[in-house]
Order: sequence, then structure tokens, then C-alpha cells
Amino acid sequence: MRPLPELTDVPDPAWPALADRLAAAAVPLRVLEPDPEGARTCLLQLQVTARSWLGALILNCGGLLLDDGWLRVYGGGGPGLPGLGRVNAFDEGRDPAEGLVVAHDVLGGVFALNGIDPAAAGRPGQPGEVIYFAPDALRWEPLDVGHGDWLAWLLEGPLDDFYGTLRWPGWREEVAALSPTEGITVYPFLWTAEAQQNLPGASRRPVPMRELLSLSGQGCAALEERDPGFLGAF
Repeated sequence: MRPLPELTDVPDPAWPALADRLAAAAVPLRVLEPDPEGARTCLLQLQVTARSWLGALILNCGGLLLDDGWLRVYGGGGPGLPGLGRVNAFDEGRDPAEGLVVAHDVLGGVFALNGIDPAAAGRPGQPGEVIYFAPDALRWEPLDVGHGDWLAWLLEGPLDDFYGTLRWPGWREEVAALSPTEGITVYPFLWTAEAQQNLPGASRRPVPMRELLSLSGQGCAALEERDPGFLGAF
């Protein structure tokens, strides 16, 4: 394992360029202050350097709240938002090589960075690529980009192009009222025909993100779909 100075004291750190991209983001963005101790611990556990956008985000940023909190991108942990280490249960022995949850959206969608053997875990895409667990389809979908390109794409926006019919009139106000560890559960469930035909008419309520992610696993079991696994922990 490389010691912390080898991860932090690097030539050409990515943070100055990344900070410029964050400042120029085309979507509403809140950058959270990091917890320095938690950030350094997470960097050690993950063994990435500050030359990468992922390492720079962990070391210098508690996390990102995009589109008034619709999307939560994890960094080193900050006010109200857990860090990557906690979300991925590193302290409970989870191996980062299996893959890494890097963001959740308010509906329980999950962005994850593939590990060294995604096929063995039943996930699409290549090692090191970002994939998305779609809560309306209950399956992982490949995005064909790495972490840096994925983050740049989010910042360029608009996210409406990606989420399409999963947004309803007044969603921004509902989402802005949530804490960063809450999501919105929809009934009838998002993966049903009823919800997809009339999402604005569905019932919605805020719930802890842990509960929302658990519902996705239960939905997969009920439909006899493969357990999605690796949705993140809090």
C-alpha cells in the first residue's frame, strides 16, 4: 500500500483544473467543504492519487450536489453527505477493486465505477467504466465513459436529457427540501407501467436513501431479476 504522501504530493495535481470546471458548471451546483481527516483516510483506502479527478475530488471536496440535490456525487465527505469510504463500506471490509459507487440520484439511481472484473459481478461495461443502475428498469446500464469524462458530462448538463420522463412538474422544489441522505420513493413503483404512464400522478414521499436502495433490491427479487448488489451503504 502506498503511503499518503505518495498519493497527495504529486506533480500536476488535478484539483486546479477540476475547480475551474466546477466553477463553470452549466447546472446548479453546490460544492461541499471536505472533512480533511476523512478525505485522507478515504484516499488511502482507495489508493488513487490527486492527479486523477477522482483523487482530487476526494481530497479537496466533501461532495457535489447537482440540480438542487437531485444528484449527489461523493467526495471525501462533507456537511450532511457521507464520503466515498462510508458509502462503499470500506471500514466493513469491502474491497474497492470490486467496484465503487460514486453517486446516487434522488430516485435511487446509482452511478458506479466498474471494478477489475465487472462481468463476474453481472455488470455491463469494461473495467474502470461508469455504469448506471436505472431505478425504472432495475438493471445496470453501461455509459461507455470513465470517471473523469462522466463527471465532465454531468457538469456540462443539462441533466434533463438523461432523466427524461423521470422528472415531474415541481420536482426541483421537492428535491430542494430533502437532506443529502434522503431520496424520494414513488408509488406505484417506478418500474411499473402505471408509474411510467403517469409519473406526475404517482404518490411520492421522502425516505432515507438506505430505504430507497433497499426497495430496488426487493423489486429485483420480486421480478426474479439478478440481485443488483453494490448499491451503496450509509
